Amino acid sequence: MDKKVGDEQKELLIGRNAVSEALRSSREINAVYVTRGEKNGSIGRILSECKEKKILIKEVDKKKLDFMCGQGNHQGIAAHVAAHEYAEVEDILALAEERNEPPFVIVCDEIEDPHNLGAIIRTAECAGAHGVIIPRRHGAALTWAVGKAAAGALEYMPVARVGNLVSTLEELKEKGLWVYSADMDGKPWCETDFSGGVALVIGSEGRGVSRLIKEKSDFVVSLPMKGKISSLNASVAGGILMYEVSRQRLKK
Repeated sequence: MDKKVGDEQKELLIGRNAVSEALRSSREINAVYVTRGEKNGSIGRILSECKEKKILIKEVDKKKLDFMCGQGNHQGIAAHVAAHEYAEVEDILALAEERNEPPFVIVCDEIEDPHNLGAIIRTAECAGAHGVIIPRRHGAALTWAVGKAAAGALEYMPVARVGNLVSTLEELKEKGLWVYSADMDGKPWCETDFSGGVALVIGSEGRGVSRLIKEKSDFVVSLPMKGKISSLNASVAGGILMYEVSRQRLKK
């Protein structure tokens, strides 16, 4: 029998019918988990539909899927559903145009901690950003933990999920946005001009902004480190930079 599990997270649908119905209803799905090697019957059709919709498919051992589903009858498949509907990058740019403001976009490069992503979304909404962009792979999705950390901001802040951050940044640059990456070896944040359209890239908790994205950036900005440790929490660093963009806009 198909059922929902996980009262704490409320984000996993288990069983073939439950996953099929979620796909049919166009519900936002972060990933589909399938028992390794299982492709027969209705599961094969489900996986084909996932590929068409570019939904992430993860093959896992049966024991792991059993554990994820609380020993429920998953029939070899489960879907991790999003806490909120994803937007498109075009929606974010349209919101900036509607407000008659230069676009202000936050780009998360492999932010894996859901609490960090939620905090970034919350601060982005408070600082007047028009949207947040996250990668489809190698980063936290819009889970219920992210929604809780965002403290209601998901209802107001568009979040787009893209397959390739580098190509997305190139498209943003073509639309007139400047790309700023936060990294330790950049220009001091308080000496940086954030006028015009801004795409602010916040790197992962451990590795920072990836090399390729840094190379595609127009500017690299950094925060001074006066203590003994070498880096700030990603959401804290992002918050400081977001409010510097906001401060400069308010000043003008």
